[in-house]
Amino acid sequence: MTAAAVRDPAVTARLLRRAGRASVAVAASLIAMKVAAYVATDSVALLSSLLDSLLDLAASVVNMLAIRHALVPADDEHRFGHGKAEPLAGLAQAAFIAGSAVLLFFEAGRRLVDPQPVSNTGVGVLVMVVSILASLALVVFQRHVIRRTGSVAVGADSLHYQSDLLLNGSVILSLLASRWLDLPWLDPLFGIGIGLFILWSAWQIIRLSVTQLMDRELPDEDRARIRTIARAHPDVIDVHDLRTRSAGPHAFVQLHVELDGGMPLRRAHAVADAVEAAIRAAFPHAEIIIHQDPAGMERNAPSAN
Repeated sequence: MTAAAVRDPAVTARLLRRAGRASVAVAASLIAMKVAAYVATDSVALLSSLLDSLLDLAASVVNMLAIRHALVPADDEHRFGHGKAEPLAGLAQAAFIAGSAVLLFFEAGRRLVDPQPVSNTGVGVLVMVVSILASLALVVFQRHVIRRTGSVAVGADSLHYQSDLLLNGSVILSLLASRWLDLPWLDPLFGIGIGLFILWSAWQIIRLSVTQLMDRELPDEDRARIRTIARAHPDVIDVHDLRTRSAGPHAFVQLHVELDGGMPLRRAHAVADAVEAAIRAAFPHAEIIIHQDPAGMERNAPSAN
């Protein structure tokens, strides 16, 4: 979650739902084309791309359901909302992706032992070019949604489709090399290389998901901005014990503001409300808790700042 996120929760929800539906639609369309292309070519590299698209579809469906759940408002049993459904979906995506790589290694190994010629390479190349264009269009839209919402689930999905761009390019090289060089063992070798890249993509998604599940702090620039906003209020002497975390499309911010020890309680409350409103204007999806301290009291206590 960053300050660049949109300020209207309704717009955020609409963008996230559109991203989920777009991902499912693209994956389903690519599967149909790649099934026909694999039947025509019998290429392991193309099979790797087909398996990846099958896993794309499964992961995108899980992702879409997770986004829908993450957008459910907080309730009595989930007072901090349902945002962690997103990084959980990211872990599920990583498992799907890693599974596709393992299946690919088995098939590539079999073809290395018994190489088979690739046929109808023109059909395969055409399908992969269409796949690249479709994946590129989806990634562009997903990056727009990520900039506007800060969604981890869409970020994980986008990372996978970005890896698909390289994967599909590798399949084209494999098909052309098999046709021009008449070396059938190149096809399964490309498949193994693609599988390794798929595993790397799964690891990147795991890192993104674990970051949120472990309640890692917001980026340093966001934390610095929160401090700057709080200290900008004329009655705030200083800020300490700033704690932040994110969960899906939501951020959580806790901090202590130091005020004049003689300030009336009503005035201190008004100052805290003003600081909270200023922070929420910059971080519209944040839940903010502010504690007021008399200036200087925190010096005798350990700081988590």
